Amino acid sequence: MFDLTGKVAIVTGGNGGLGLAYARGLIKCGAKVAIWGRNLDKNSAAIEELRGIGGDVEAFACDVTDEEQIAEAFAGTIERFEKVDSCFANAGGGGFRGMSHMTSREDWLAAIDLNLMSVVQTWKPVTEHLLARGEGGRLIVTSSVAALVGTGGAAAYSTTKAAVIGLVQALALELGQGGIRVNAILPGFIETEMSLNTSEAFQEAARRRSAIGRIGKLEDMEGPAVFLASDHSDFMTGRCMILDGGHTIHPM
Repeated sequence: MFDLTGKVAIVTGGNGGLGLAYARGLIKCGAKVAIWGRNLDKNSAAIEELRGIGGDVEAFACDVTDEEQIAEAFAGTIERFEKVDSCFANAGGGGFRGMSHMTSREDWLAAIDLNLMSVVQTWKPVTEHLLARGEGGRLIVTSSVAALVGTGGAAAYSTTKAAVIGLVQALALELGQGGIRVNAILPGFIETEMSLNTSEAFQEAARRRSAIGRIGKLEDMEGPAVFLASDHSDFMTGRCMILDGGHTIHPM
């Protein structure tokens, strides 16, 4: 039902963590995947893993805060795969950690550049391509449940992750008649290399807040990515897919 054979997806930050999980799910369902990532060693390792499960995949060196690198990565993707059907704007980061009044203007702007402008810049050539092809497509961004509940000591992160939800809603209205669906994935606490570097107390608190008694696994991200890249999500746009094990509905 969710066969993606013949589809091509871009996954930024696809060389690890959530992005690699998205790519793994897409490839399992037959999609071809272009990974954009800054770390060449991680790119190579991701390629080796994904080709090991039969994936038609290529990696492109790209810092998504750099428009020139985005243009080069997109051109390379088109040269390699000839088209793009979906784009997962997944690359981002936590940025400065500390009280909001201690966050410098430079740190605020860095967070905006990394978590918001990178999405705008990544989606620009993809959108132009999809509109020119006239066959529709999918734009997906990784936001966070921090956009809904906030995170003390990470105001810039929470703010920028909330901002991309506004972007998703605006673009859903702009592009809907062109057959382009725009949605956000909002993960809760997922077992990534980055999240597991937090304290055991923080991780235990995340488990307690989960309605299902556990924190997320990377495998939990594969199916939702496939759904959003597939034609079966055609009636869903401008929406947030919350993947948090019930974290945001917990009363405690």
